[in-house]
Amino acid sequence: MTVHPASAHYGVWFRRTDLTGDALIPARWDAVSDSRLCTKISNAAGATVSTIEHIMAALSGCGVQNVLIEIDGPEVPVLDGSSAQFVKALVAAGLQRLNAPVRAIEILKTVEVSNGLATARLDPAESLHIDFHIDFADQSTAIGRQDKTLNMANGAFVRELSDSRTFCLQKDVEMMRDAGLALGGTVENAVVVDGAAVLSPGGLRHEDEAVRHKMLDALGDLALAGAPLLACYTGRRAGHALTNKLLRKLFATPDAYRMVVCDESMAARLPGVGVHHKDLPILA
Repeated sequence: MTVHPASAHYGVWFRRTDLTGDALIPARWDAVSDSRLCTKISNAAGATVSTIEHIMAALSGCGVQNVLIEIDGPEVPVLDGSSAQFVKALVAAGLQRLNAPVRAIEILKTVEVSNGLATARLDPAESLHIDFHIDFADQSTAIGRQDKTLNMANGAFVRELSDSRTFCLQKDVEMMRDAGLALGGTVENAVVVDGAAVLSPGGLRHEDEAVRHKMLDALGDLALAGAPLLACYTGRRAGHALTNKLLRKLFATPDAYRMVVCDESMAARLPGVGVHHKDLPILA
């Protein structure tokens, strides 16, 4: 997979280099074709790319909004199960400010979706906040119940979330493989837990690594809005499917949002501002 720079307002697109014909796929909420265990996007010709959430989170968290991603297969490399290596590569390559204003999506009123006990909501806010709650107490005491809230401005994603790995229960591993996902998955590129035990070598990177990763996923899925959000996202047991359902409801509710051109003050509150090498504990 190779990430190429693009011009202002290009957005984020994937191109399958192993396919002929129409192999361009927009990284957009309305291109999501499956979100059961990861986020998969498709185009009208049937070209797909799955597990895009970690690279999308890295792009959003670094303030990168215009790229062409060329990939020679149907799934983004899992690497270590987090966004850390993507962030490291993006910052090492260097980030360029384009000669065009940044546009953002300002949430004007609450939009909410639910599925059983799971809910996802967007509320008006001056910058992007993510407030997340997970509850695995009846499945794994190694995870239990976790809550975390972050203002995503000033490089918070890079410092607080980018190295948090995807996690799964041991009993779910075979289910994922039967679905054709995580075929290269091991305890080296995911946090695998079984009851109170963490099976991955070295244990957890953070005591609350699980909820941090859920926030990472949420940022990646929210990046499919096509522009940075000025909003508070609240997730309760939410996942890829519910976040995509939330974006679909948002864009079906025209009076719930507006596009704004960011002045310097507003741009300073977006994710990615303040990302420098000193902000990267993953480089240590």
